[in-house]
Amino acid sequence: MIELHGKVALVTGGSRGIGRELIASLSRAGADVAFCYRSDSGAAATACAEILEQTRRTVLAVQADITVEADRKRLVAETRERFGTVDILVNNAGSTEDGLAVRMTDAWESVLELDLTAPFRLCQLVLPLMMKRTTGRIINIGSIASRVGLAGQANYTAAKAGLEGLTRSLAQEYGRRGITVNTVSPGFLETELTANADEFVRRYVTEHSSTGRFVTPEAIASAVLFLASDDAWAITGQTIHVDGGLVKL
Repeated sequence: MIELHGKVALVTGGSRGIGRELIASLSRAGADVAFCYRSDSGAAATACAEILEQTRRTVLAVQADITVEADRKRLVAETRERFGTVDILVNNAGSTEDGLAVRMTDAWESVLELDLTAPFRLCQLVLPLMMKRTTGRIINIGSIASRVGLAGQANYTAAKAGLEGLTRSLAQEYGRRGITVNTVSPGFLETELTANADEFVRRYVTEHSSTGRFVTPEAIASAVLFLASDDAWAITGQTIHVDGGLVKL
């Protein structure tokens, strides 16, 4: 069991999907957890209620658009007001806006803003808190798209590749301050959204991955929990693929 009692975790995009499993898993491990959501207050309230029932721990839900500077600052401020600091930052929030490169206009800026620039700006806000305590964990949620490239997703692929570069650079800058920075890159996930994935995708995963199956949000959360723990102090600047062996580079 990973033990995170006494730690404060901040997760972006925690009301659904991977984020929802992340906040539940971090809470079960004993961390105090805050998360943000952009607009779906109902999903956020449901997540809070479920975690309270499962763990008897209260999580903090903050409505915030992390592409907006004032919202980012308020998110960190409310987390500090409630829990005192931020020990663990999980940059999970992201989006896709697919389209052919020659036709891509505003979708380029909007995806990079949420998937790459916002995580960097949040790192800037929490790194001073971590440096003061000479400990900290930053975990970025990437994608195997950064390695294989996906047609119609030049913006998303570039953003996730940039996130890996950011991870390596921050790891170099802040390793001597007791802060680790890593990326966890999921493969194809088994969620409600992929329950009806087309046959080509399912056949590709079955034939080309080592496990022959989709991964789950729980598998992603397990990797994040370990990287957030004290036991992972020597792992930094790395990209860990949690993809069932789909990417072999």
